[in-house]
Amino acid sequence: MRTIGLIGGMSWESSAEYYRLLNELVRDRLGGLHSARCVLHSVDFAEIEKLQTAGQWEHAGEILAEAARGLEAAGADLLLICTNTMHKVAGQVEAAVRVPLLHLADATADAVKADGLGRVGLLGTAFTMEQDFYRERLAGHGLQVLTPDAAGRALVHRVIYEELCLGVVRDESRAAYQDVIGELVDAGAEGVVLGCTEIELLIGPDDSPVPVFPTTRLHAEAAVAAALA
Repeated sequence: MRTIGLIGGMSWESSAEYYRLLNELVRDRLGGLHSARCVLHSVDFAEIEKLQTAGQWEHAGEILAEAARGLEAAGADLLLICTNTMHKVAGQVEAAVRVPLLHLADATADAVKADGLGRVGLLGTAFTMEQDFYRERLAGHGLQVLTPDAAGRALVHRVIYEELCLGVVRDESRAAYQDVIGELVDAGAEGVVLGCTEIELLIGPDDSPVPVFPTTRLHAEAAVAAALA
């Protein structure tokens, strides 16, 4: 089994999901008392969030690149950035190490295509929905990507940062997300990418009339497959 390096803490709520999923998936594959070999570098998300808001992505990328170097030195054979938004700096992280980085959007796109879908709605932070680094990565796999309107994007972003990253899960917010998903479906979305690792704390398959693609789980599944290959 290869060792999985996790760049986490963005937020720790979703990083805890990564840790749980990796260990459950390895146990399911190997049985008995098996668990995942992994090392975690958990950053202070308050520091990263300030850099995001200020548009200081290169500085944020330096922090994650340093974390990646530390994980490689600690024995990681492959790396995960445990957040969709910070894949904006994936190139900086890749350039800092010799071990492979498994890109979350690639794992997600593979799952969407495996289901035979070509047009998906994307929920995530405003950075993920509005900037091109993530949408274009999905489009590079031949997918058409739809995003909510301005009001929907603002709502989805607010719930992530003001609720889910703090471990707050509200039924009212679930209903609001369901309304946004319904609008994406009306616009032609055949599935919905839960493009923020915290959204899986709020939305599941039963909350959408079309398939949802939980990026945390899909990323974890790809990592375990690589680790056990």
